[in-house]
Amino acid sequence: MPLRKDIWRCGIACDPLATVLERGSLGLSRIIWLPDDGAFRFLADPFGIWRDDHLHVFVEVYDYRIRIGRIDVLSYDRDLVLVDRRLALAEPWHLSYPLVFEAEGETWLLPEAHRGGGLTLYRATTFPHGWTADTRIALPDVPIDATLVFHQDRWWLFYSPGTDEFTKQGVLHAAFASHIRGPWTAHPGNPLRIGKDGSRPAGRAISQGEHLLLPVQDCTQTYGGATRTLRLRISATEASMDLCPAIAPPAVTGGHDAGLHTLSEAGPVTLFDVKRIDLSARGLLMEGARELRKLRARLRV
Repeated sequence: MPLRKDIWRCGIACDPLATVLERGSLGLSRIIWLPDDGAFRFLADPFGIWRDDHLHVFVEVYDYRIRIGRIDVLSYDRDLVLVDRRLALAEPWHLSYPLVFEAEGETWLLPEAHRGGGLTLYRATTFPHGWTADTRIALPDVPIDATLVFHQDRWWLFYSPGTDEFTKQGVLHAAFASHIRGPWTAHPGNPLRIGKDGSRPAGRAISQGEHLLLPVQDCTQTYGGATRTLRLRISATEASMDLCPAIAPPAVTGGHDAGLHTLSEAGPVTLFDVKRIDLSARGLLMEGARELRKLRARLRV
């Protein structure tokens, strides 16, 4: 019965990602915090897209009492005032890491869903709240935090394999395709990187000339303990990369100073999340009550 619980808090930094990376810190940015959902609930993995002068922030919504994530979308006006929040996507399995992007005249959503056994690309039918499953992406491994980006005339997909606890945090794979729906070809150099200091994707990748900038998690001290960037040169046959220093979190986090595990570009702003670690007796009691409910349900069967 786990006592430890990671509690995340999402924020909007009022600077573009390029500025954050140049400074190496979120500490000088004006921060707008997303709502707090209450005890043992949190929002995490923010990704954003602008439409009609509004910023739509897609997040994982998680409740430790239920232990299954869904995707909500929070809409902000041009002054970054919250004007709407609704459910965007829910499945019988856990969803997180809602990478949202535009391509080929459509708007797409690619949430992490390894507990559902694979990876599904969703297409917007009524943006931002209506989505339909469009394509099942076939890869050799079930992917964790898959990150799609168009770079040098092809689509690239970076992810960590969901094989075991180490590969989920410490291994980076890539695949490529000529079309967003595939078929996908695994990179011959996989694994591209091994190491908990910066392999698991952590936000929207950016094509920058000959290079790709991929935010990655540094999990050497704790899961999601820090965010760094990988500066990659990649082709269908080769890959090389440099791991950049960790990005400093905001100066004030309201006690969420134990990690920074998402850093996502959204035009003139940067989305991120920070965490605190809960070790309270109240959390242990909640876990006990959850286990008791599960036992009663089994006995009724």
